[in-house]
Parts: sequence; structure tokens; C-alpha cells
Amino acid sequence: MKNKLKFFLLLALLFSLQSKAQLDTLNYLKQFEINKANYIGYPFSKLLNNMTQIQPMAVWNTPPRNNKNIGTKTGFSFCKMQNSFHNTITLMIVWQQPIPNTQTHYYEQLNDFYFTNDEKLFFGNKIVKDIMVYR
Repeated sequence: MKNKLKFFLLLALLFSLQSKAQLDTLNYLKQFEINKANYIGYPFSKLLNNMTQIQPMAVWNTPPRNNKNIGTKTGFSFCKMQNSFHNTITLMIVWQQPIPNTQTHYYEQLNDFYFTNDEKLFFGNKIVKDIMVYR
């Protein structure tokens, strides 16, 4: 019985630490959304350079409903990729100019949606139109 109680307490501790880490990440990223006026109209690299505590781990392009050939938004995830993106903290960037899906598809296939230096270079010169952070 003691072992079950210890196991349950350890499990509860690990869950609370993970929840706190996600809350810290969400609060950290919300500051960029609050101060988005500092980044709108500038290259995405400015925002990435100011993210000193954490960098995106995954990335995916989002086309508008009426045109699947371009992406107007890109979602950047800040947790390890899992089977589901449910409750994932996301930084959604709306781009000043749409990005052809052929370009983003290349990186999605090359790096399996992971955010690597390739994506950092590719998205770095794209101009930010809006920033949203959500979970």
C-alpha cells in the first residue's frame, strides 16, 4: 500500500511540474503577443532573436479556406511533437505576404514538421503581420 501511495505522489508531482512548465511557457510567449507592435512589420527573425528562453520545436503552414496553394499563417509549437496537438502552446504568425505551399511543403517533408535551422532561415526574412498565442 505504501508503494502505491509513493507512486501516486510521484506521478502527481511530475504532472504538476509539467503543468507549471507549460504555464511558464504560455506566459512567456504571451508577452510577445502583448508587445506585438514591436514585431509587426518586421522580419520574423527579430521575434526569434528576442526569444532567448525558448525556441519553437515544430512548425506547420495554414492555408486560407479559399486557396490551398498559399499559406497566410504559420503555427509554431513549443512542445515535443506528439500524436495530437491538443493543449499544445502555439505561436501563430500571420504573414504580410502569403507563402506558396510548395515552399513550405519542401521543409515539412525535409524535417518532418520540426523547427530546425532550415526553417529558421526560411521564415526569418518573412514579414510579420500579426501574432497570436494560444493553447
